[in-house]
Amino acid sequence: QVQLVESGGGSVQAGGSLRLSCAASGYRFSSTSKVCMGWFRQAPGKERERVAFIASDGRTSYVDSVKGRFTISKDNAKNTLYLQMNSLKPEDTAMYYCAATDRYFQSCVRFDYWGQGTQVTVSS
Repeated sequence: QVQLVESGGGSVQAGGSLRLSCAASGYRFSSTSKVCMGWFRQAPGKERERVAFIASDGRTSYVDSVKGRFTISKDNAKNTLYLQMNSLKPEDTAMYYCAATDRYFQSCVRFDYWGQGTQVTVSS
């Protein structure tokens, strides 16, 4: 069973940066791991949105609103997923969730494992 624990959220002013981390247990990352990892967010009153994912082949994808500002990466040695967020905007305010799937490791169309979330608040 994969367990995911997020950290790194907080409050920041517009234009600032944060780096989110997601520590995974129950699954060992490696260069050949068949797992897709992703970051999602949900703001109050809004639907959950997929922010970015990194597939097992290293392919990354971002929602248009964060392209050029956010970077997803993973450290196999530390079994940790990251989301570097720069040039933050008030509209980035949301609860951010880490997710993983080993069933859809290439397409990343659905995620089976979820963390509890970390809050990001960006003030203007």
